[in-house]
Amino acid sequence: MKKLTCLLLSLFIAGSVLAGCGNSGGKVSPTASNATQQTEPIKIGMLEDLSGDFSLCGTYKTHAMELAVKEINESGGLLGRQLELIAPDCQSDNQRYQEMARKLILDDQVDVIMGGFSSASREAIRPIMEENKTLYFYNNQYEGGVASHYTFCTGAVPEHQVMPLMEYMIKNYGPRVYTIAADYNFGQLTAQWVKKATEEYGGEVVGEEFLPLSVSQFSSSIDKIQKANPDVLVVLLTGVTQSSFYGQWATAGMDVPIATTINIAQGYEHKRFDPPACANMFVTAQFVEELDTPEAVDFVKRFHELYPDEPYVGMEAAAQYTGMMLYAEAVKKAGTTETEAVIKALESGISVDSPSGKVSIYGPTHHAVMDIWIVYSDENHNISFKQKYDQIVPDWLEKEKGVDLTKESPNKQFTP
Repeated sequence: MKKLTCLLLSLFIAGSVLAGCGNSGGKVSPTASNATQQTEPIKIGMLEDLSGDFSLCGTYKTHAMELAVKEINESGGLLGRQLELIAPDCQSDNQRYQEMARKLILDDQVDVIMGGFSSASREAIRPIMEENKTLYFYNNQYEGGVASHYTFCTGAVPEHQVMPLMEYMIKNYGPRVYTIAADYNFGQLTAQWVKKATEEYGGEVVGEEFLPLSVSQFSSSIDKIQKANPDVLVVLLTGVTQSSFYGQWATAGMDVPIATTINIAQGYEHKRFDPPACANMFVTAQFVEELDTPEAVDFVKRFHELYPDEPYVGMEAAAQYTGMMLYAEAVKKAGTTETEAVIKALESGISVDSPSGKVSIYGPTHHAVMDIWIVYSDENHNISFKQKYDQIVPDWLEKEKGVDLTKESPNKQFTP
């Protein structure tokens, strides 16, 4: 009996070991998984618009990402692995943004997602990133205020653009400000920032108008502006359709300087439109193709060597390229593509020498520290630089809203 008991016990132990080594629910062992991971590419998901209303900027943003991936791969990749870019065309359609975001996450299993042009497209997909705990880079100028554990913003925000722009314009041209803006969250929230900055610098908003993205005729709006008689006109119109405003404004012949955070630098209207459509226009930007610094000149040269038919290298190309390089540096520091480790590395203050100069992630807000220029277009659309602001820290969320994303994430967008 004693021998029989020992035999049965031995058979039970052997069976248990075999069962553990056999069916593992389709999963490989940790050692095998790690070995496989070391040879597989790091998957970069990108959501941009190669067609539709925002394709003008979506195209050069796509090319900037392709340039960054090409350069990283040619230098040996990340952690000894090559990068694979997966980039469906979102067609300037927010529903498609959502569909493609889910595909990248669930089917393609990307390590990070970058992209989105309009704030509406960003807000369409950001909840999907949160739900799936996916690292997301929004590499675009926007109205600010997003506070999310998984979202990092490398484009300029109102602290970089609106505050210095309104200070400069009121000081040099006068206190009466009129704002015309696109009627969605970018235009509405940026207009709030314009009002905040105008009042802070002793000015007065004498008129505001918000127009749907489909509007292409602006005669009634121009009549309202003429009646208000402002010292400064702030223009926050976006997309191909609304850009027809500038030609109509030039025809009206009003001698009022235009202040903007998007035109010239983003949609290169000074190249696309005949003078004097962009005459007497001021824009705050971290980058334009004409920027005469060693970093900017070299970036534009490399960009046009790869894409000689691209008509302009806009500021969002620089932001997109910079976002990819910041991610690369964070992966190197973390030693892994694991999301939480990369986020921790980013929050530590990762910085890169970008096309626009030094850019760093400010950990508490997940936004970027950067240099900003006041760019001017004259009646012949010649570009000059009026003033530079060094290394503006985007800390409004932290100082006024108490946000510190290194400790806790409210996962919301704050407004002024």
